[in-house]
Amino acid sequence: MIDRRNWLAGCGALVAGCMIFSGCGQGGSKTDAGNSQSSSSGSGETRRVIILTNGDDPFWDAMRAGMQDAEKELDLAKAGLKAELDKNDGTDKGQADKLQQYANQTDIAAVAISVIDAKNVAVAEGMRKLQAQGIKVLTVDSDVDRERSRDARFAYLGTDNIEGGRELGKAAKGLRPEGKYVCFVGHKSAANAIERITGFAEGAGAEFAAAEDTLGDEMDLSVADRNVRDALERHTDLNVLVGIWAYNANAIASTVKDRNVKDKTTVVVFDAAPKAITHMEAGLIDAMVVQNPYQMGFDATKLMKAMIEDDQTTIKAMLPDGDVIVTGLKVVVPDESSPLKKDMFSAGTEFLTLKEFKAWLDSKHLAGS
Repeated sequence: MIDRRNWLAGCGALVAGCMIFSGCGQGGSKTDAGNSQSSSSGSGETRRVIILTNGDDPFWDAMRAGMQDAEKELDLAKAGLKAELDKNDGTDKGQADKLQQYANQTDIAAVAISVIDAKNVAVAEGMRKLQAQGIKVLTVDSDVDRERSRDARFAYLGTDNIEGGRELGKAAKGLRPEGKYVCFVGHKSAANAIERITGFAEGAGAEFAAAEDTLGDEMDLSVADRNVRDALERHTDLNVLVGIWAYNANAIASTVKDRNVKDKTTVVVFDAAPKAITHMEAGLIDAMVVQNPYQMGFDATKLMKAMIEDDQTTIKAMLPDGDVIVTGLKVVVPDESSPLKKDMFSAGTEFLTLKEFKAWLDSKHLAGS
């Protein structure tokens, strides 16, 4: 005869066990598509390849577009994969927390991360943990400290930021014979920030001097605006303003316009966010060194798929020498009347007027780059 109490208890345990099993991997991280629900990576189920940003900026829209085009062109669905861009909150802790979330989700196949702080131990350890679990890991846009943490990722994919900084410095030098400058950036500890600032000083040369140390804003747009205002007030001889991250262009151009100081101030910036394009059209930006986040998104997706499938032919074609893929640079000037000319820059850098650059954007269905 069956003991009814034992029978009921057994049924309850079975139901609880089923609930626990069905809830595995449901943590989900916030992505552009909303709260993504992760599930068991059993046979036939779709797995995710993710680009994790440093924060939220129109710069990433172009990278998402490249990722989506790669997803279609490479037919990720046929390989049981889907591509997502996940936006971080602009903090090191946010990135470390997201990497921990990925480690606890069973449908993550690969991650490409734009590292905020190249020397952050928690982020590097999070990347190593993912690799130990069989998840493929890249850096994109901004790398780890290559001396300490190169083993935390398979490869870096993005701009040669030293060269990009040099090109921006050459632009400043071509626009005026000498200058007193300040650089503005989000996180001064980011590898791309350090390299661009170093490269700018090299490209501008000995006739240019920093009025003070680089001003960081920790990705707070109000601080970015205030940094420009304060620098102009502190240094009456400040005549070159340098935007290192994409949104710094808007902070600089808006402040220059408000203070009515464009006639004595040269403005050179990285990237071509939609607002920066508008500012250049209005005569508030003299030159932009533009990265190719679209290509970063496309190539990162392609490489992650190849790594997942152990497609050595593609991997070797993309990485013929070493562990770095460079996605190229463009120098953009307002029009043909600019004193800057193509022969002032490196042979591998494209030189475009704003009209030509906008035509390129249109060809990729992009609002900025």
